[in-house]
Amino acid sequence: MTDLQTPAPSHLFYVTRLRRPVVERAKGIHLWTKDGRRFIDGSSGPVAVNIGYGNDVVLDAMRRQMEKTTFAYRLHFENQPAEDLARDLAGRMPGDLDRIFFVSGGSEAVETCIKLARQWAVATGQPKRWKVIARMPSYHGGTLGALSVTGDAALTGHFAEQMRPMPTVPAPTAYRDRDNLSMEERGTKYADMLEEKILAEGPETVVAFIMEPIGGAATNALVAPDSYYARIRQICDRYGILLIHDEVMSGVARTGRFLGGDHWNCRPDIVSLSKGIGSGYVPLGAMAAPMRIVKPVLDMGGFAHGHTYAGNPLACAAGLAVMGEIDRLGLTHNAAARGDDLLEELRNLQKRFPFIGDVRGKGLLTAIEFVADPVTMELLPPEVNIGQRVLDLAYERGLIVYFRRVKGGVQGDCVMIAPPLIATRQDIAEIASILGEAITIAAGEFNLPVNG
Repeated sequence: MTDLQTPAPSHLFYVTRLRRPVVERAKGIHLWTKDGRRFIDGSSGPVAVNIGYGNDVVLDAMRRQMEKTTFAYRLHFENQPAEDLARDLAGRMPGDLDRIFFVSGGSEAVETCIKLARQWAVATGQPKRWKVIARMPSYHGGTLGALSVTGDAALTGHFAEQMRPMPTVPAPTAYRDRDNLSMEERGTKYADMLEEKILAEGPETVVAFIMEPIGGAATNALVAPDSYYARIRQICDRYGILLIHDEVMSGVARTGRFLGGDHWNCRPDIVSLSKGIGSGYVPLGAMAAPMRIVKPVLDMGGFAHGHTYAGNPLACAAGLAVMGEIDRLGLTHNAAARGDDLLEELRNLQKRFPFIGDVRGKGLLTAIEFVADPVTMELLPPEVNIGQRVLDLAYERGLIVYFRRVKGGVQGDCVMIAPPLIATRQDIAEIASILGEAITIAAGEFNLPVNG
């Protein structure tokens, strides 16, 4: 525990025994605890609070909707906020993805994508197609359906007997490879692994391939070589397989484009969204799909899926206001510009700390990875828990960052830095300064080299 005060007894079931101080209020990119400490949210919570805290426009929109109704069940009524938000999102989607299905979070959004893909296969006379190929490592959610396409033994191991794990291909961690290939050749190599897996499984049994265009929790801001994306699309087209982009973390302007995949124009067939849509104001997620996939399902009798709070009017009113603030404040452009600043700051840290083996990301979705040897990319042993230590040291100094191990969840310490998209150049400099101080102390504790 990092709080100096003894926490009050709690009836909450926290996921670990770690206790944190009680938050009192939040505004912009900062949060304050009851004892008066200020924290910079350098991770946007779990990379969710895209427009920052306490936005008055969003709060006013929520108040107005609350005075009308906070709930209307989708099988009983349509509601205007859901209609308006669906229209707004459809206008931001690539290609023909103009049908929106609302849910309450990222795991639900991913499961909705998977279930739609399966129902589409049945409705189009392809009942043998049920396999969804995923990547290893990857993270797509915590429910059993989402875990079935999650390549992370630390999260899936306890539940393997309760679900049907799907086939996987290696994630495109080309930065670790030590071969004679160019990065573009490596991208093609990783994409071709998908075709090999499809052929091994039997193309007639595979319905979809799911991937994060820019990595999230399991790969910490992983960006594949440019060649990867176009080849993946070609392979999916060749075998009639749907391409699902999980944009739960990389979407909604986070990377300097509305969707992470927009950087490569790689035409997904289905997209999952969450986190940034509600921006921490409400639980909200969505699936975007084209009518060419939706129509056969409706013709067969309808989508056998749904949730109580799907299309909730209060949540959708908040989401619509969030979209408006992204436009009004120019946050897509700011994410790109401040992302360039942040990557420059992180590369400067890499020069100081040679055990930072990689700096990566796009926009305000970035990460650093700690290694034993930056030449061979040999990983630090698990017992050198430097990622957690850097997180704790930063937290003690008022900075929140995101820590996760990217080698199956058991090795490969990374720290993700992903502040709200309203961050200024000064904010980025302050984040980098505190992070540098935390890494300096950790380096001394673990006897790791420091330049200068």
